[in-house]
Amino acid sequence: MATKTPGVPAKKTLTKQNIQNNANKRFNDLMQEVNNKSPRQSNKPKLKIIPLGGMNEIGKNMTVIEYGNDMILVDCGLAFPDEELLGIDLVIPDISYISKNHHKLRGLFVTHGHEDHIGAIPYLLPSLQVPVYCTRLTAGLLEIKLDESGYLKKASINRVEAGTVIQCGSFKVEFINVNHSIADSVSLAIHTPVGVVVVTGDFKIDTTPVEGKMIDLARFGALGKKGVLCLLSDSTNAERPGYTMSESKVGESFDALFKGCEQRIIVTTFASNIHRLQQIINAAHKVGRKVAVTGRSMENIMKLATELGYIKPPNNTLVDINAVKGVPKHKLVIITTGSQGEPMSALYRMAISGHKYVEIGAGDKVIMSSSAIPGNEKMVSRVINELLRKGAEVVYEKLADIHVSGHACQEELKIILGLCNPKFFLPVHGEYRHLRAHANLAKQMGMHPKNIFLGDVGMTLELTESTAKLGATVPAGRVLVDGMSVGDIGGLVLRERKHMSEDGLIIVCVTFDSGSNTVVAGPEIVTRGFMLNKEPTALDDEMHRVAQNALNKAMSGKPNADWASIKTVIKGDLSSFISRKVRRNPLILPVFMEV
Repeated sequence: MATKTPGVPAKKTLTKQNIQNNANKRFNDLMQEVNNKSPRQSNKPKLKIIPLGGMNEIGKNMTVIEYGNDMILVDCGLAFPDEELLGIDLVIPDISYISKNHHKLRGLFVTHGHEDHIGAIPYLLPSLQVPVYCTRLTAGLLEIKLDESGYLKKASINRVEAGTVIQCGSFKVEFINVNHSIADSVSLAIHTPVGVVVVTGDFKIDTTPVEGKMIDLARFGALGKKGVLCLLSDSTNAERPGYTMSESKVGESFDALFKGCEQRIIVTTFASNIHRLQQIINAAHKVGRKVAVTGRSMENIMKLATELGYIKPPNNTLVDINAVKGVPKHKLVIITTGSQGEPMSALYRMAISGHKYVEIGAGDKVIMSSSAIPGNEKMVSRVINELLRKGAEVVYEKLADIHVSGHACQEELKIILGLCNPKFFLPVHGEYRHLRAHANLAKQMGMHPKNIFLGDVGMTLELTESTAKLGATVPAGRVLVDGMSVGDIGGLVLRERKHMSEDGLIIVCVTFDSGSNTVVAGPEIVTRGFMLNKEPTALDDEMHRVAQNALNKAMSGKPNADWASIKTVIKGDLSSFISRKVRRNPLILPVFMEV
């Protein structure tokens, strides 16, 4: 029998119940300690950041910032169609989610006036019916678009300047001056109940800007010291090392190209780059040349920028395009649209002798002060080749420093990351490879990978004061604009267009008597894009025989056969025959008429 030694505690018998009780007590003690040291989780709603465009794609930039019953939008841009979108003019964001939550919508904030940031506004603003906040030049460009669409009088366009703060529901939106390839560009610092979200928009760090101040790095640093919850930063040039060259360097190149030149000079560039336009005008004035402007968008922007004071042409420098024949060629500079080789642009018409006032030929120097937008390389190359055939001298980006990007390269992106020092990071504006490269830069600077998010269009980033996670996906995608039609063109139409473009079209025409439902004419076969022969061939005769047999089969013993079933038989039999005979699959369209 065990006896207790005086002064020595008796050993406790350890049972499963004792172990469980001890574990529970320890867990409760630890939780009490945590609760005493840290504030309780608040019941605040989560902040939601939802890109509806500009993620894993170039263009169509649009972002929803949502908190509780308040929602604002940042930018509303378009994208240009790729080669698969046959006949489509433009691509704009799907705003189904915004329409569903329209009662929350408080404002649309625009970072700058490029098409990929404002181009969708004329199409979507009538349904959004929301006030727009933007800087003066952006407002001017937007008003031109809204005037053309007939919505200007109903729109609420509010002009602001860098440094302005707008209260919009539960958000305070601050405009911060940045440098870009268009004047009046801004970043946004969105002050929310759970923290500050910085949206850079498109930017670069230009220490010697042509006009205005350099990017407000001090404000980014001040925001970083106070604490930035999340940074959304432009990723377009995230794969390019170093720094982006200053726009002022292009002016030096123009001076060198213009000096001593005895040819007529024709310069094409992006119409929105008014700093580039000013430098062209300055270089022309230095050597005593007159300047004429052609191209609808170029003329509109030149007029607007001059009225607003962003372009200041020296006296007696500008002349109307219809007066250029009275100016000696060696005393003239023409600024034109067509930097992307667009068919029917002013430069293109000059190259094919279709311009009313200017025909390019030997004795002309054409300066292409731009880079090809991805997907436009072939069109640009085609125009360059045509200009060279005409005998003109062509200077383009690969031959001289006549274009610089408006987007930050790696070292500039690192500077913004370092100044803002965000808790969480969401790279935006770029294809996946650009977003991934930007994310890698953040990792190199010591940011924890768990705090970096690679999202997608429609994917929600949910944030609290100390946490972030990718949440649900909302309806998002692309809406196709085809002429006056917005959103009516779907996958079936595009597949049919692609089908016709690859294999052509066969139309089978049959005419019926409306009373007896008997065939009075046909089947007649018409082809488009299928065969080159204008005269009937053996294949024509065989196709006619197959169509006739199919028609007879479909109507045999069925005097009241419906047209749909007859068409199905004709399409099936003719398609099978053509596939076996020539290994092609044209679109077959039976057309029935009554007389």
